[in-house]
Parts: sequence; C-alpha cells; structure tokens
Amino acid sequence: ASSVFALGAGAVSFAQIVKDAEPAFAAVLGTLFYGKVISTAKWLCLIPVIGGVALASAKELDFAWSALFAAAIANLFAAVKGNENKKLMDTAGIKDRLGSVGNQFALTTILAFLATIPLVVLREGARFGEFLTLFSSSPALQFNILASGLVFYAYNELATLTIAKTNAVTQSVANTAKRVIVIVGVAIVLGESLDPLKLLGCGIGIGGVFLYSIIDSLVKPKKNDDQTPLVTSSSSSP
Repeated sequence: ASSVFALGAGAVSFAQIVKDAEPAFAAVLGTLFYGKVISTAKWLCLIPVIGGVALASAKELDFAWSALFAAAIANLFAAVKGNENKKLMDTAGIKDRLGSVGNQFALTTILAFLATIPLVVLREGARFGEFLTLFSSSPALQFNILASGLVFYAYNELATLTIAKTNAVTQSVANTAKRVIVIVGVAIVLGESLDPLKLLGCGIGIGGVFLYSIIDSLVKPKKNDDQTPLVTSSSSSP
C-alpha cells in the first residue's frame, strides 16, 4: 500500500529511486534485530546496486516529501516482511505445520488483505460505488484487475521462494535489480529511446547484483595448502 501511495504522491522515477534503498533497509534490520551477519564485501556491493538503478531512474526526478515518506515506509515494511518470512521458514515446528513456502505466502497474503481493509475504507471507501459501476461496465478493467492480481501474486510468491533459498537481503537485491529490467522492458514495449545515462545505470545495477551474488566466494580467505604437517619419526635400537 505504501508503494502505491509513493507512486501517486510524486514522480514515478523519484519513488523508484527511494525504493532502490530497500536492500539497505533489509540489511540494517536483519543485522540489528534478526542476528544476521552480512559481510563487509556485500555491504559495499549494495552501493552499485542502489546507485545504478537510481541513475537509470533519475532523468525525470521530481522531489516530493510525501513520496519520500511513503516509499521509505514501504522499504521498512518490505524489510520486515522479508526477515519475518525467513524467520518463519527457519522456526522448527511452524515450518512443518505450514507445509510449504507457497502455503506460508498464501497465509501472509490473507492476513495482509485483512489488515489493509480499514486503510482501504478510510482512503477509498467513499468512491467504492463509483468503482463498482465502472468495473461492471468495463471488460478491459475487469481483465486488467484480474490479470495484474494474478501476476502480482505469482511475482510475490516467487520472491518468497527466493527468501527460502537465500535470505531477505538477497531477495531485496534481486527486487531492486528487477527495476532495471522493468525500465528497459517498458522502454522497448512503448518504443521509448534508451538514452546513454539510462543504459549506464542499468549496466551498473545489473553488474552490482552479479557481484553481490559472488563476492563472498571471491574474497573468502584461502586456506594455506603449502604447509605440510610435521612428521616426527622415532627409531628404535636393535
């Protein structure tokens, strides 16, 4: 909900730039409250990930305080969601009762739906009748709502599966890289030109994600194989 408010409160590019900081939120919360350990090398890799996508989105930057606060709250909620999902997956007993990651995601989605009903009534309750009228008379709106809902559900379930295989920070990094793909994909579909600044930002962002995924194996300390064990021999006299 906060992400939608951020997109409606200011320029889309500005909201996307603020949301690019989601991996940093996930890393800080995971370190402070969930006891997660993130290597210094991975902390440094967040810089090109966030900076690259910000560079790709910055051409039409338009600052708005409301968009800043809404996007920051969205980052906070996303970080908590990722870390809590990972915590549930690692909790003995709960994992067995839920049965699968898909069941866990379905349960959290239902709870999220119930929790946002008061917000929907407060913000859009007065226009609900207008929405029903438009929905009943527009097949295009019916299809778009159904299709976008199914696709968004599938996307978030895949994100939860990513958390199960890795951790909340890695999922946030992949989610940030997704924005690069969206920028390029939208430009191709709509026939927009990809200016050099946007291409540079996309390249930096994708490169940062790749580096994040392999950096620990690149910088891990190597074992010293040159040392041979000291063998002591004893001779017995005849």
